[in-house]
Amino acid sequence: MDATLQYLLDLLDLEQIDRDIFRGRSHPSVLPRVFGGQVAAQALVAVCRTVPEERQAHSLHSYFLRPGDPGHPIIYSVERIRDGRSFTTRRVVAVQQGQPIFTLSASFQDAEEGLEHQEPMPQAPDPESLPTGEELLPRYADKFFAPEVLDLLLAARQAIDLRYVQEPAFATAGRPREARQQVWFRINGKLDGEADNPVAHLCLATYVSDMALLDSVLLAHGRGGWWTGDIVGASLDHAMWFHRPFRADEWILYDTDSPTSQAGRGLARGRMYTRDGRLALSVMQEGVIRVPRRGTPPGTR
Repeated sequence: MDATLQYLLDLLDLEQIDRDIFRGRSHPSVLPRVFGGQVAAQALVAVCRTVPEERQAHSLHSYFLRPGDPGHPIIYSVERIRDGRSFTTRRVVAVQQGQPIFTLSASFQDAEEGLEHQEPMPQAPDPESLPTGEELLPRYADKFFAPEVLDLLLAARQAIDLRYVQEPAFATAGRPREARQQVWFRINGKLDGEADNPVAHLCLATYVSDMALLDSVLLAHGRGGWWTGDIVGASLDHAMWFHRPFRADEWILYDTDSPTSQAGRGLARGRMYTRDGRLALSVMQEGVIRVPRRGTPPGTR
């Protein structure tokens, strides 16, 4: 297994310190706070540890309360809300230095048959025809507000092979376009052994789901984003619905758009499709989207 993928898996492998209490650490972040996808994925790991394996997560709803500090551990405290005949509900609060920074509720269900339909998969070029992050991002090094941002960004995405279908927001600053973006992604390597389980694939997709999602808001306004310094932003809430089985180590198309932005906030939604066209996940997120005042640190609310 690739060392960077193993590092990510270790990051999501929380330490259990009591029956329903877990401790996680953080990956160095591009912005001066914990990456939202990381804390959401770790929180999902924590609640999954308290649910029987035969019940799979079908939805999660979460709120980002405070920016986390990558230099301090995060404590995840799980509350067992309900264990019903078909559904299980859990709630977890992530605490850092005595303050809650994130809260998540998740629902789990026994497998069962039912009515089935889905929206068709949108058209997209094959992922192999698109440049990798290592090939694409250095082309736009002059777009980032600080030279070290590119190195941090490349390091943060080493475990994820993420390929943009269209030009990313940071490459098109000053040129508004349709508020829609597509990326292909998969983890860099194959899950095997004990690491190859449904929970791992769910949590890895949750980790990636916070990447590039709010960029669709920026596209409508020709804004380059948090890395370029022309936007102050942060995630406010994040919701996901898990529809069909998928593998995070196989290509997934992440199709995102933004229906609205107003009052310093922007709304983004996403759909994740397997390469053979199955709708696997749906995502919604609202975030703070502000034009910064002079002297405002990037990534602050």
